[in-house]
Amino acid sequence: MQKTLFCLKVGHRLDFSMSDSNSTDFTNPSTFILLGIPGLEAAHVWISIPFCTMYSIALLGNFIILFIVKRETSLHVPMYYFLCMLSVSDLILSTAILPKTLSIFWFHSREIDFGACLTQMYFIHTFLSIESGIFVAMALDRYVAICDPLRHSTVLTNPVVAKIGLAVVLRSGLLVLPTPFLARRWPYCRTNIIPHTHCEHMAVVKLACADTRISSYYGLSVVFLVTGLDAIFITASYTQILRAIFSLPRKDARLKTFGTCGSHLCAILAFYIPALFSFLTYRFGHSVALHFHVLIANAYLLMPPMLNPIIYGVKTRQIRDRLIWLSTHKVP
Repeated sequence: MQKTLFCLKVGHRLDFSMSDSNSTDFTNPSTFILLGIPGLEAAHVWISIPFCTMYSIALLGNFIILFIVKRETSLHVPMYYFLCMLSVSDLILSTAILPKTLSIFWFHSREIDFGACLTQMYFIHTFLSIESGIFVAMALDRYVAICDPLRHSTVLTNPVVAKIGLAVVLRSGLLVLPTPFLARRWPYCRTNIIPHTHCEHMAVVKLACADTRISSYYGLSVVFLVTGLDAIFITASYTQILRAIFSLPRKDARLKTFGTCGSHLCAILAFYIPALFSFLTYRFGHSVALHFHVLIANAYLLMPPMLNPIIYGVKTRQIRDRLIWLSTHKVP
């Protein structure tokens, strides 16, 4: 039966055919319907090619990072422990999104269980917050290594690194935890069709036929408490780092010291710039086409897991040298 969904933004009309996509009243839908990229349904197979490529690179690259750091004892230091945490977070984040997205593109498997949708929402936002926290931890490591190198081994011991990692996970998990519970309590009586490739928080909440300002305000609060504060801490750390670098007397020493944190800076920019662009587009780009919103949201989630192992593999000499050695020698 042909149904027409008028989206939340005026001017976007989506045609969707599926017998299970009821628009009748229901309080708690058993399933949601993910449309994929609205307006570009005919190109889903072609769009899946770069998506699948990014996912494959993310999987291969992050597993290589984990493998190299595990095997190379000289890399068993705080910087690479944090890098391993980032790789694990990247693997979980990309896996929480891509398999379902590709099933929509390839097999038109648009249905997702209500509970599974909320679980996916929780994992996406939790691991985005974890990545942001790991970048703060890495900035702290670079700050101590450059600004107070003699105390680096005594300040950032293995137990301290483990406690920092645990604190990052607990902070993110607990702060994001209320979002699926808030989303679950709203009545959904308009439609169960989500014009997206995954269960993004506000994309789900906006389907509710109730005053959902609590969810909206809480989501914004988490963004500012996590991403906003993390960005401030990272900026403060690198302000001190740059001051220390430019105070060095020799140019080659300045370049060498700056090179030790170059990969981290590139990874930070690859994470925060798409995140900021996606946030501004979603909140204020009301005249932007819906399919562009969805594409930007996917790029924001998929690009960092793909780029991080490339950035660290190219910029970090120890990883690059070990990778070259592994590719030219038989692994014992």
